[in-house]
Amino acid sequence: MTPIAQPIARRVEHVMGMPISLALRGRHAYDDMAEQAWRDALAELRWVDEVFSTWRPDSQVSRLGRGEVGLGECAPEVAEVLRLGDAARASSDGAFDVCLPGPDGVRRLDPSGVVKGWAVDRAVRPLLALPDTDVCLSAGGDMVCHVVDPAGEPWLIGIEHPLDPTRLVAQVPVHRGAVATSGAAHRGTHVVDARSGAPADALASVTVIGADLTSVDIDATTALALGLDGPHWLRSRLRTGVVVWADGRAETVA
Repeated sequence: MTPIAQPIARRVEHVMGMPISLALRGRHAYDDMAEQAWRDALAELRWVDEVFSTWRPDSQVSRLGRGEVGLGECAPEVAEVLRLGDAARASSDGAFDVCLPGPDGVRRLDPSGVVKGWAVDRAVRPLLALPDTDVCLSAGGDMVCHVVDPAGEPWLIGIEHPLDPTRLVAQVPVHRGAVATSGAAHRGTHVVDARSGAPADALASVTVIGADLTSVDIDATTALALGLDGPHWLRSRLRTGVVVWADGRAETVA
């Protein structure tokens, strides 16, 4: 007999300039505990936006970048994010950096390549605390998945083809872990090689699958910035994922 699929409760909100979507199934998918956990998750993301947004002139990161405040005057989480960025810069020989060259060649503080995955890993905590409830929290297509029963029904994550959003490159079952994609499908070519400031256009998209969203999000962006060297770099880090080249060829990294 085929098992009956559990109903899924869904919620969507717009925060940090992108859609934040939640899927829950199980014991607390529809009740007040789920609603409170969802509110707590959104509150965390709004706080992150207040502190880290490069679009808000009054954010701590914007003020730090302009030299109006020192790092010690910012929330301690700012230093945490910058340390993650420094580690990524070192591992990529500078292709990833939280200080990016602008069109005028001047480097400006922009930790966005770290913040999204890191923020979602923080925001998902109250949702993961819901007893007997499976969780899938997505921010702009990057997601954290958790299935309470390791042998239970996984979340099936579709990886969109960056050159044709009506097609999927792959479908990935995830019980416990995270999936991040960096590419030009919806935002155009927005990732640059921080060493030169040149747009990263050798790869159309990079998807990385792993244990936590912070690291896979950083690694997906780094591999995209590395361009031709991206797939080799991912393999050197023992990553699993899918790379789509600029000409549409898909390559599995394992």
